[in-house]
Amino acid sequence: MIAERWAQLRAEIPAHVAIVAVTKSQPAEALEEAIAAGVRDVGENYLQEARAKFDFLCGRSPELVEGAFTKHFIGRVQSNKAKAIVETFDVVQSVDRIEAGLALAKAAAAAGKRLRVLIQLNISPNERYGVRPEEAPELARALRQEASLTVDGVMAIGPLGASSSETARAFEVAAGVFGAVGGTVLSLGMSGDWREALRAGSTMVRLGSVLFGPRAAPARV
Repeated sequence: MIAERWAQLRAEIPAHVAIVAVTKSQPAEALEEAIAAGVRDVGENYLQEARAKFDFLCGRSPELVEGAFTKHFIGRVQSNKAKAIVETFDVVQSVDRIEAGLALAKAAAAAGKRLRVLIQLNISPNERYGVRPEEAPELARALRQEASLTVDGVMAIGPLGASSSETARAFEVAAGVFGAVGGTVLSLGMSGDWREALRAGSTMVRLGSVLFGPRAAPARV
């Protein structure tokens, strides 16, 4: 079923738009099936959950974890977990404050790694996290001073429960900020609003339930 959904999504979404398979609360077997179907970008919200799944895959098929897919952290960055996040993920999409960015930079430098990050914008009245759109360019400029970071664009979550037109307007704001921040990635759109995201110019969508089906249970931090 995952393979069929993946094929349908890849047929509808232009090839130049990356699809991040969001595996929050999905079993490790679903991730394994998704990778076998062709998924090459995986997103996780929680560090411990991600590590358990990656360890499972490594035990089953060691070649799957190293280099087989790009691992995106899309959850809230806690500074005290920066070292573990850097060790586990290739991209952090959710940098919304200087403290988190500097913690990641320090951990990446210590690991001898250059970490790709995105600035998370708050474009929704019901979203708790994300930097204000007008403050994003300054945050990006500050983080670009860190040699261990590559600021490669922006990410945003659309307003929950909004109409299609409201979502489109919010995504237009994010696209405008992306133009000011620079980079190659405009990460917009989830299972319920990816079509609006594509119309706004998204280069990356983050899809969970539309690919895997409903989540079985709430995730744990």
